[in-house]
Amino acid sequence: MEDVPPSDRLDAKDIEQLRRSLLGWYAQHGRDLPWRRTRDPYAIWVSEIMLQQTQVTTVLPYYQRWLERFPTVFALARADLQSVLKVWEGLGYYARARNLHRAAQMVVDDCDGRVPREVNVVMQLPGIGRTTAGGLLSAAFNLPVPILDGNVKRVLTRLSGSTLPPTAAQRLLWQLSEQLLDRNQPRDFNQALMDLGATLCVPRQPSCPLCPWRECCVAYHLGLQEQIPVSARSPDLPHKHIGVAAIWNDRGQILIDRRPARGLLGGLWEFPGGKIEPGETVEDCIAREITEELAIAIEVGDRLVEVTHAYSHFRVTLYVHHCRYLEGEPQPLACEEIRWVKPSELVEFPFPRANLRIIEALPPTSPYL
Repeated sequence: MEDVPPSDRLDAKDIEQLRRSLLGWYAQHGRDLPWRRTRDPYAIWVSEIMLQQTQVTTVLPYYQRWLERFPTVFALARADLQSVLKVWEGLGYYARARNLHRAAQMVVDDCDGRVPREVNVVMQLPGIGRTTAGGLLSAAFNLPVPILDGNVKRVLTRLSGSTLPPTAAQRLLWQLSEQLLDRNQPRDFNQALMDLGATLCVPRQPSCPLCPWRECCVAYHLGLQEQIPVSARSPDLPHKHIGVAAIWNDRGQILIDRRPARGLLGGLWEFPGGKIEPGETVEDCIAREITEELAIAIEVGDRLVEVTHAYSHFRVTLYVHHCRYLEGEPQPLACEEIRWVKPSELVEFPFPRANLRIIEALPPTSPYL
């Protein structure tokens, strides 16, 4: 089917019917979520950031803990980044936490702690793009600003019958979201649209008989619900193999280092190590990396654990070995900071999820004592 502008498929009567049927369905079946029980722009903003690329069920406990720890934008702005990352620990995509922290400081410094109501202003804050701005401003202030998250893309792609992958039809999908938006009830409309995609118009086996939009849905009438949206072919994820050292000193402490603030896991703590080179054993890799990154000598011992973890753009396998510290003063040649800590103290530091599995595998005391 040829992709044509949404306005050529839907007339004013269709649009009014779609708005009315969706809002009626939402009144009966909308999800009861904590950020929908508040009009606090800060609390809604936190939910919007956490929900980026993350499911509601995963976000719920983090959202509650976050607001207990940082109940206001002022509390977040004056917190140190390590505390912020610790509360975020395990939720992934840590740039979101760093951006939220920086944006809170900007709102306090530049806006007296009030979340901006203008799209162009709020989009200047770190971590806020067009769809996050729409979700925040419509939910917090009932402003008529459209959204286009992953669930909404799927709903609108099926509704319009587009045969383009959603990433290739962004302009048309934004146009359709803008066109359909109920300007009298933008808060409820946008929330309803997200719920429709999250509960009925799901990726596989959508519940079309229960959908309030089935009468106008092109994919439904063509029987193409399972084929639309068309998926863009994803390249195979690269798989990285990393040698990791659990380094113990003669006081029963273990060495950890803090990553630079930039990048995927910026600011988090980890156990040192690095990429295994072709033809290199895990043990040789660990010894080399520790010399290059920390300028110390170690004795590589027994395997502790092997951890495989998938990130959005790659997979990683960590081959972790117990290591005995021999000599040299550890230097932060490839990191921000180094610490010797007791195993019981590791819970105080924010770690990536894969490293949490290493912590779980650690014995309570050094194997070298």
